[in-house]
Amino acid sequence: FIASSSGSTSIKKEQQDVVSFLAANKIEYEECDIAANEENRKWMRENVPEDSRPATGNPLPPQIFSGTKYCGNYEAFFDAREDNAVYAFLGLTAPPGSKEAEALAKKMQQQQ
Repeated sequence: FIASSSGSTSIKKEQQDVVSFLAANKIEYEECDIAANEENRKWMRENVPEDSRPATGNPLPPQIFSGTKYCGNYEAFFDAREDNAVYAFLGLTAPPGSKEAEALAKKMQQQQ
């Protein structure tokens, strides 16, 4: 979920960072604008889990969902990206040859 008319440059940068990463990695996504669509705003606010909400106010975009499953906010996305675990974060299978797939294969070999 994004906000097309956010006045915050940090929110705009975070949204662009997520969208750019998804596009560059050919991960299918849909942007749901909460600034221009009240239904999207309401759905996002109702579906961000209680323990992931800020102490005061409403959750701010970007909030990332895989279908109806909540994945996390920008910080969680950023951490997953730093750990080469974005596909797992999104609940997707990492494509063969990706850093994440290689790291997962190496981890599996170590456990055997």
